[in-house]
Amino acid sequence: MNLDRLARREFLRLAGVGVATLPGTTLFANEDLRLGRMVHKDEKLRIACVGCGGKGSSDVRGVSGEAIVALCDVDAARAGKTFSAFPKAERYKDYRKMLLDMDDEIDAVTVSTPDHMHFPVAMMAIEMGKHVFVQKPLAHTVWEARELTLAARRHKVITQMGIQGHCGEGIRLLQEWLDADAIGPVREVHCWTNRPIWPQGVQWPQEEEAPPANLDWNLWLGTAKARPYSSVYAPFKWRGWWDFGCGALGDIGCHAMDAAFHTLELGAPTSVESISEGGTDFTAPEWSVVTYQFPARGDKPPVKLVWHDGNKTPERPEALEAERKLPGGIGGQLFYGEKGTIMASDVYCKSARIIPEAKMKTFERPPKTLARSPGIYQEWIEACKGGPAPGANFDYSGPLSEMVLLGNLSVRTGQRIEWDAQDMTCTNLPAANRYVRHPYRTF
Repeated sequence: MNLDRLARREFLRLAGVGVATLPGTTLFANEDLRLGRMVHKDEKLRIACVGCGGKGSSDVRGVSGEAIVALCDVDAARAGKTFSAFPKAERYKDYRKMLLDMDDEIDAVTVSTPDHMHFPVAMMAIEMGKHVFVQKPLAHTVWEARELTLAARRHKVITQMGIQGHCGEGIRLLQEWLDADAIGPVREVHCWTNRPIWPQGVQWPQEEEAPPANLDWNLWLGTAKARPYSSVYAPFKWRGWWDFGCGALGDIGCHAMDAAFHTLELGAPTSVESISEGGTDFTAPEWSVVTYQFPARGDKPPVKLVWHDGNKTPERPEALEAERKLPGGIGGQLFYGEKGTIMASDVYCKSARIIPEAKMKTFERPPKTLARSPGIYQEWIEACKGGPAPGANFDYSGPLSEMVLLGNLSVRTGQRIEWDAQDMTCTNLPAANRYVRHPYRTF
C-alpha cells in the first residue's frame, strides 16, 4: 500500500487514530480479520522497533538475537547508536510508513515511545496482525489500555508489557511465601519511589525554541495537541506533562504495584483517593500519595494499597528494627499480613524479606513450585514461536495499567473517585470521566 494513495479516512484508520474515534470498528473493516502469525521455533522472528533511543535502545538490544528488519525513530541523532548497530535494518521516521511498506516482512513490533504514542503505534501493529512488545505503562489512558487488551484478544497476537520485575525471582518467591501463609492474609500494601526525577509542578515554557535539525517535531508530537518544541519536555522530561506522560505513577507504578496486583489477585479497585502538591491541568504534581481500595476476592480479604511518590514514604512498620531504615532510592514495598510483614527493598520485589530479620532467619522457606522465567524479552519471543503465553501479556498488564492510571484520575481532580470497571466510569464524579480517554490530533 502507498500512503499517497490512501483516502484521508482510510489513512486515519490505518494510522491507528481513526480506531479511537470509531468504536466497534476494526482497522481492516472490509477484509478478513488479520491474526498474528506463529513463527517456527527454528526461524528468526522478524522484528521492527519503534523508538530506538533512550529506553528503546535497550529494548532493541533485548530482542537483538532475532532478525531486526526495521528501525523507526523520529530523532535520528538520539537513535544513532542503535541505527549503526543494525546497518541492514531499514530505517524510518514514521511508524505508519514502515508498517505499510514492510507489512509482509514484519512479524512483530516493539514500542518504546513516550506514553502518548503507545496506543496508536501498538493498535496499528495489532490490527495488522503483528505481535507487540510495549513499554510500561501500556497506554496513556485507561480507555486505551482496555482497547489494546481487547484488540490483542481479537487478533490473537502475542503481547508483552515491559515490566521486567514480573519475570524476576522476587515476585515468584513472594507468591510462594504468601501461598504458604508466611504472613497470613494481606490487608494492606504500601509502595514508594523517589520519582519524579524530572521537573513536575512547573509552568509551560513561555519561550519558543527551534526543534533540533535531527528531530521531526510533528511526528514526535504525534496524536498530542500541537504546540511549539521545547527542550523542557523533549526528549527526556516529557513524563511530567499530561499531554505526553503519566507522571511518576506512569513511570514506576506498573513496576512497584505489580507484585501486589499479581500475588493478591487485586483486579480493579472500587475507589481511589489522593493527596498531592503542585499539580496543574498540564503537569503532574511534585508528589502524591494515592490510596486504592480493593474489595474481597473469593477467600481473600479487602486490600488497601497506598502509593507514595516524590520521596514520600509510609510510616515505619513496628516490626522493623530500630537500626534499619526503609529502603530509599528507586523505592520499596511493604506487605502487611495478619501474622507478619514482608518488606522488599526495591520496586521490582527483588529482595523481599520478612521483618524483623530474626523472624526471617527462622522462616522455613517453602519449596519452589512456580516455573521460573527466561526473561521479559525471551518470554515474548518464545511465545511468538508457539511457547507459553508471556506473564505480562495484555490480559494481565492491561488491567494492571488500568489500575495504575486510575490513580491519576484522582490526582488530576483532587478528589476521591468511585470506579465502575465494567463501564469504565467514575460513578460519583462525572467530571473525572474526561480523563478516562482523550481526543487525538491528526498528524
